[in-house]
Amino acid sequence: MSEFEPPLPDDEFNRQLVEHVHPSDWTNPQPARPYHLVIIGAGTAGLVTAAAAAGLGARVALVERQLMGGDCLNVGCVPSKAIIRSSRLAADLRSATDYGITLPQFPFVDFQAVMERMRRLRAQISPHDSAARFQELGVDVYLGSAQFGEKSTVSVESPHGSRTLEYRKAVITTGARAAAPPIPGLDSVQYLTNETLFSLTGLPRRLGVIGSGPVGSEMAQAFSQLGSEVVVFDHGDRILSKEDPEAANVIEKRFTEDGIQLVLNSQLLKVVESTEGIAITHSRNGQEQEMLVDQLLVAAGRAANVDDLNLDAVGVEYDANGISVNDFLQTSNPRIYAAGDVCSKFKFTHVADFQARIVLQNALFAVGPFGRKKMSNLNVPWCTYTSPEVAHVGMYEHEAANRGIPVDVYRQDLTGVDRAILEGETEGFVKILTRKGTDRIVGATIVAAHAGEMISEITVAMNGKIGLSEIASAIHPYPTQAEAIRKLGDQYNRTRLTPFSQRILNLLRRINVGK
Repeated sequence: MSEFEPPLPDDEFNRQLVEHVHPSDWTNPQPARPYHLVIIGAGTAGLVTAAAAAGLGARVALVERQLMGGDCLNVGCVPSKAIIRSSRLAADLRSATDYGITLPQFPFVDFQAVMERMRRLRAQISPHDSAARFQELGVDVYLGSAQFGEKSTVSVESPHGSRTLEYRKAVITTGARAAAPPIPGLDSVQYLTNETLFSLTGLPRRLGVIGSGPVGSEMAQAFSQLGSEVVVFDHGDRILSKEDPEAANVIEKRFTEDGIQLVLNSQLLKVVESTEGIAITHSRNGQEQEMLVDQLLVAAGRAANVDDLNLDAVGVEYDANGISVNDFLQTSNPRIYAAGDVCSKFKFTHVADFQARIVLQNALFAVGPFGRKKMSNLNVPWCTYTSPEVAHVGMYEHEAANRGIPVDVYRQDLTGVDRAILEGETEGFVKILTRKGTDRIVGATIVAAHAGEMISEITVAMNGKIGLSEIASAIHPYPTQAEAIRKLGDQYNRTRLTPFSQRILNLLRRINVGK
């Protein structure tokens, strides 16, 4: 059984957090009848499934061995965005003279206060995911380690004893954890992951980051803005390798301007810890070099939490990528479903939320093939919260080409958007892909200060099959950065002005107002 590990440091805010999402005096209920749903894992997918099912009258059990709220509340979205907010303010204050503001002294970053603010806000949000709240919603909450048993049962082991839960259907929502790459010496170093980074109380003078995906990039920039000297290592030739290359180039340029050292196209040969720090030896272009850092953040992949569930006993197939599911989020055992990071290639909180809704419909309300929902029907947007942000939905240009789908590409640089100019936020662009010769949107990328807020307009348009021409006809407040999206609608409309249509318009004008 995996023992519960309270978050560090042990202060009033972390104690408040634990009191809500893993209370020490919690007594697991005594199961009376078979549950309609037994859900293993109380992250976003598990919480949404449990709350909705109980609200619709189902008997629901929810099992969690660590902190309810999962990665998002405890070691992901919530704490990272709190720190990013502080880091952005620090960066803004340093550039205040660009806006005509002179500060009496250079801004000082109190890292302990930054982290305390994060812990306070995390504790403030935690009642939403608390054991008590879900008990009030009609969910039987069990704190402990779960394992599948025989005859549609799940056993729950806790320091206070064991329980055996019978289920009609089960849902696995155990999430994923940080994975470490096979670098010689790394396992002998006390490195950080997203699960330990937010326990820091002192700012690392020198921070190394392995991996330049969303987590690595966000935290590299945040800690740089807070005052760390940051170096990012990646074996690829650019950061944010899964994003639009032009978008990644904007962020890479910003990182370089911010003083973040990028070691790309590199092979990490070994990691050694000494009294001077953590020495990282890497090879690039045939040249070996050693770099010293004080703390090392590993942000280079995720591993699904499938250990100790006894999945083989119930015929649930899984591999290194997690649990295998079909388009209905059903595992190889038709009575067991999965949702969230444990099975999804989209490891985002909002995707886990919507996958939970699919599971709820398919597990409880679909009859045979009727009424079932498919994962493939979702248009999935996401955002990386660097400065500027990078948001995307739908296909990239290379994906469209690989699938043989011809597209037209419409692009608006923020240097041509008045609000972006006035805000001093002209780094970036809005790019929309449409099926060739039409205004039907198939994908979009936005690089902007608030790209995460802007992408939803395009996602709604894709869901509602609203084309660029209709977007052009929707009045956008002026001045806003979202006006860039409307400008792309105007670009599309101009493509419809063929020589023939221009002759018709000229004829109508002459009829109405003369030559």
